[in-house]
Parts: sequence; C-alpha cells; structure tokens
Amino acid sequence: MKFGRVIAGAALLAVVTACGSGTTTAGGGGGGKVGIDHPRADSDFWNSYIKYVPQMAGELKVDLMPATNSQNDVSKLVNNVQALVGQGAKAIVMAPQDTGAVANTLQQLENKKIPVVTVDTRPDKGKVYMVVRADNRAYGTKACEFLGEKLGGKGKVVQLQGALSSINGRDRSEAFLECMKTKFPGITVFSEPTEWEGSKAASMLQTRLEQNPDIKGIYLHAGGVHLAPTLQVLKQKGLLLPPDDPKHIFVISNDGIPQEYEAIRKGEIDATVSQPADLYAKYALFYAKAALEGKTFKPGPTDHDSNIIQLPNGLEDQLPAPLVTKDNVDDKNLWGNQVK
Repeated sequence: MKFGRVIAGAALLAVVTACGSGTTTAGGGGGGKVGIDHPRADSDFWNSYIKYVPQMAGELKVDLMPATNSQNDVSKLVNNVQALVGQGAKAIVMAPQDTGAVANTLQQLENKKIPVVTVDTRPDKGKVYMVVRADNRAYGTKACEFLGEKLGGKGKVVQLQGALSSINGRDRSEAFLECMKTKFPGITVFSEPTEWEGSKAASMLQTRLEQNPDIKGIYLHAGGVHLAPTLQVLKQKGLLLPPDDPKHIFVISNDGIPQEYEAIRKGEIDATVSQPADLYAKYALFYAKAALEGKTFKPGPTDHDSNIIQLPNGLEDQLPAPLVTKDNVDDKNLWGNQVK
C-alpha cells in the first residue's frame, strides 16, 4: 500500500472524532516531540522496523526525537522512557517485550498526560492511547492450519515459542495449541519457550530432533531470531531437504523478513506470516501525532484494511498480516520484497 494513498483522506479512519467537543486533547494538544524506544537490534525484523521509522517520521512530519534502544531489557526501557520525558517528549512510542512489567511506567506517563503508543506488543495493564499490532492469535492459527494440512492431520511438530512473558508469545502459542487440539488431534505438539533467543531455539530444536527423529513440522514464532538457527540445525542433521523429498520437514514462520522469503524460494522453509514492519512504523508515528493533536478513535474497520478493537486499557489497531508461500512470495506489495 502506498503511503501517500493511506493518509490522503482528511481523516485516517472513518471513525476518527475529536475528543469530546474537540477542545480536549490526549497529550496537551497541538503537537510536540515524540520519543521512541526500540526494543532490540539483534533481530532482522526489528532492524527493518528501525530503518522504516525515520522515513515514516519524515513523511508524516513527526517531530521525532533521537531513538533509544532498550535491548530487550525492561529496566533499560523504563530508564530510556524517563530520559525521553526529561528531554521533552510529549508522546512515547515503545515496544515492551515484557508486557507485564511496564504497568508502573505507563501509570507514570498517564499521570503526566503523556500518551503512549505501543508497537507489536500489548501491555497487560496500564493505559495506552493505541496499540499498533497484528492479530497474533491469527498467526498461531494460520501456522496450525498450514502444518496440519501439510501433515495430513498426523505426526509430530515443534513450536519454537517466543517469551511467554510477552502477550505475543502467549497469543501465538495458545492459538496454535488450541487449533491443533480442535482441528488436528492426531498431531503431537512439542512447545519450546526460547525467550526470543536464537541460541535457545537451536539447542531446543536439536534436542527434540534427537529425541523424536520423526518430527515433520516446525513453527517458528519469530523468523527474525529463529530462522537462522533452525536452518543451521536442519542442515547439520541432513534434514534441509526440498519440499518434494519424503524427509522434508515443513516449516512455517512469523515475520516476513527478506531472509524468510529467500528460504521459501529455495524450498528450505514453506511459509511465513508477514508481520508488517513498515506499517508498524507508519501507524505508530501516525497515532502518536494524532494523540498530540487531540484526536481519538473508536472500534471498527479502518481504511487501511485493519480493524480497531477495544481493550480493557485502550484500543488496538490490528494490521493485516498475510500468509506467504511459494505462490505469492514474489508479491511486490509485501514489505519484505521492498527492503533494499
């Protein structure tokens, strides 16, 4: 989707309204500096997102402060946010990886009337102006249905989970397991919590394959950290085989990074769910700016093929995340095919 077309209308969403009578605001009104903390720089997905941020800030004319990076450490996130506020941030964009540990920080920001947009993850508690995210339960369901059909409803699969302290890890895992139990009860699932760490993923996958050499499917919660170690383990074990080989292990991932697309083209993996790094950057900054301008939103469909849902602690814009296979891996509209 072209960026200019997305915001060409007078309002981004048909459901956007001014707060109250149009005189109250969510963050002081008018505008101001937007502070942003990136969650990590050891993932191909997040590095892609980080590259999109300044581009989108320029196109949206957001007064973006120099970014901080919390390196997957919630204590660093807290300190970084405090520093950004001390330097004049009037709105904050963050992506907390531990979604249960940021409640106090969110409360402090609410007390200071500083709106918060979270990207990719939804805090368990604490007020947010908007969560910019895809439907992570749909990720798990799509992975389940893909593997279930490929395996004919029988066999063994491994899911390399993210961190279960993260709503993303929980959503993907729970939906995958629920779908398998309901639709493919003949499939045995081994769940391995990797904490989003590639080294743990490699170790756990290697152990599972040694204990269960008849495993026929693998679900990667995050291609950005799980893809390379998975391919390495499969190669070491002589199991990196083309899809038409009887010993081929079917692999589906999440993220939609260029490396996953290349692996699909080579027949090393079979599918991924494209998590929209470009749209995450775009709408995180859009909503931060909207908050400073006093705009508010309501649940319902948007004009950018997403759906806003009501949360106990705010709203969530669930952006589209398509399944990518060999049939559509060369689609130029996929962000992973636009990265230079």
